[in-house]
Amino acid sequence: LDKYIGKILDRLEELGLVENTLIVFTSDHGDFLGQHGLTAKALHHYEDLIKVPLIAACPGTIPAGIENKDLQSTVDLAPTMLQFAGIPVPRYMTGLGMHDDWCGLHAGTRKHALVENHHNPTTFHANTLVTDRYKITVYRNAGYGELFDLKNDPGELTNLWDRPEAQALKSQLLLEFVQAEMQIEPMPMPRIWGA
Repeated sequence: LDKYIGKILDRLEELGLVENTLIVFTSDHGDFLGQHGLTAKALHHYEDLIKVPLIAACPGTIPAGIENKDLQSTVDLAPTMLQFAGIPVPRYMTGLGMHDDWCGLHAGTRKHALVENHHNPTTFHANTLVTDRYKITVYRNAGYGELFDLKNDPGELTNLWDRPEAQALKSQLLLEFVQAEMQIEPMPMPRIWGA
């Protein structure tokens, strides 16, 4: 993979396009290497699987060498690329433009990220809300779930879902989860004529 990324970057240099090209490298998922007793992609929404690197370069726009830990999602890629190109983001796109976050301003544009796995409605169907500190996962047709405090438990070893002291937090996060799900619906076209 490194060889072919190098070939692409070399070709951009040959064509004199490096200075005005946004280059983005990321992945859609990570892999488990024994964490939680899992290997490969698996289906669970632990950080090892969903927290993937994203490297972006755009000379003169994105400062070199900065590290940004702002929440982001793959649905943000298209709107962000449109922002860098100076093209308005259509109202029907559900991602957020991360231009300022990528440019080192730590804008904190995204307050949460949603993760979905609709592998099979009868075997494994999970949705997860991730905030800067917490992660809550709900499984379809199940009364159980997962709630992790990523600050105090970065290895996700203590599930707070059923802990009495975490019930108010769980209720708050579930409400945020419902609101987040509602927010991903595309914005309708603006009304331009009275009815």
